[in-house]
Amino acid sequence: MLKNKVAVVTGSTSGIGLGLARQLAAAGADLMINGFGDAAEIEALRQELASTYGVRVAYNEADLSIAAKATGLIESTLRELGSVDILVNNAGIQYVSPVHEFPLERWDAVIAINLTAVFLTTRAALPGMKERGWGRIINIASVHGLVASADKAAYVASKHGVVGLTKTVALETATSGITCNAICPGWVLTPLVQKQIDALAAKENISTDEAKTKLLSEKQPSLQFASPEQLGGLAVFLCSDAAAQMTGISLPVDGGWVAR
Repeated sequence: MLKNKVAVVTGSTSGIGLGLARQLAAAGADLMINGFGDAAEIEALRQELASTYGVRVAYNEADLSIAAKATGLIESTLRELGSVDILVNNAGIQYVSPVHEFPLERWDAVIAINLTAVFLTTRAALPGMKERGWGRIINIASVHGLVASADKAAYVASKHGVVGLTKTVALETATSGITCNAICPGWVLTPLVQKQIDALAAKENISTDEAKTKLLSEKQPSLQFASPEQLGGLAVFLCSDAAAQMTGISLPVDGGWVAR
């Protein structure tokens, strides 16, 4: 379905971003992956994606907290792969602290990566999308773009900002063949979350399954994690003709979290 389309997925060397990249590649899209990690491991991943899905795959290590690097990611993709048809803004960081103790430098870092970088990559990608009359911008916000939790001021503020930016871009591109939507995951089972589960199990001397249920029960009524592959499947759908009139919306994938 996405053959001859080029997708940029930020923060895609592991976790949710890698799941998104895999599903887009499986649908035929060429990829620009981005993120940090061991150079040899990332090169092996790049080659594996290319050979498994038969698509072109490039890698750019851009630090999205630096404005010139965020814009440069799009410019590099245009040079190496020829276009940016699909932009998935996935990269994000978290810091937990009460507002009155929140370090200013951590606030700035979270806002820079979670919100400002989304603006910068979108701004850089839009001219080409408008010229071609087709584009899909998919912002991975969070359930915290729709509701709040204590001690996550910067994260919640940034993700609410992403939801607002998504709506604005959707309105500005409504007649251009471009859509802009947000996916808002709740708990997603990634290697980082698995570490939290293992730590909780060890700390409280309970089984891994009990730790999973304990972690989920506070917020996610389904008591099941979403998967990166499910999020990737939704991203592919948002790129389809069936979703051509879906724009400016925020789609929770949260097991009922925001239905409470």
